[in-house]
Amino acid sequence: MTTSDTGEIAQFDSVGLRYGTDREVLSDVSFTLFRGCFYFLTGASGAGKTSLLKLLYLSQRPSRGNIRLFGADAITLPRDRLPGFRRRVGVVFQDFRLVPHLSAFDNVALPLRIAGVAEADVTQAVGDMLDWVGLADRMHARPATLSGGEQQRVAIARAVIGRPDLLVADEPTGNVDPEMAVKLLRLFEALNRLGTTVVVATHDVHLLQKVPDCLIMRLDKGRLGDPTGALRFPPRRPGQQP
Repeated sequence: MTTSDTGEIAQFDSVGLRYGTDREVLSDVSFTLFRGCFYFLTGASGAGKTSLLKLLYLSQRPSRGNIRLFGADAITLPRDRLPGFRRRVGVVFQDFRLVPHLSAFDNVALPLRIAGVAEADVTQAVGDMLDWVGLADRMHARPATLSGGEQQRVAIARAVIGRPDLLVADEPTGNVDPEMAVKLLRLFEALNRLGTTVVVATHDVHLLQKVPDCLIMRLDKGRLGDPTGALRFPPRRPGQQP
């Protein structure tokens, strides 16, 4: 975990979220994410983990409360500034969301091409990234021919190719075996060591033991809680005394 830069990257203040007229799926959620830290977001299925991640990567706006992202008010952010903010957030979806007719190479290249990066630079960066995730020999394969673990690694490569300030991953190990789950976590740790803030949502408590320097946030029925006394909310700033 990098602690040289401990600036605040995201702040939630009394955030609530409901869909339509249903009850709130998130209630009075307050926390701060610090730059360069590794977080696990835990909780049972239906606890609100995916909804919280949607707020972080700006695909959903809260029903109430305040959110600041990268020092700006994310709720009142003008629409023309949204694309720039979203490029600073990498997202690994639970269902991969790879483009089926594109090769692994072209899926990973997509964010760079959208950003207008020169093709020569795209080729170099994507080749290096696929090598980093162990898929250099599968770069021309389409998603349907890849295993679940390979598809997940392509999705991770696509999410991090632009070196995001924040990476959020929704149950990224849910479709792979335990050995591959650990390998994927090691990829997240490597990115974290380069300075990216990482938030991994998971219901698998065994994963928490694999990243010794992680900070843990637990959702219970839409609220951040500390039922065991073992967790602190919001998490302490790195270097802060208990």
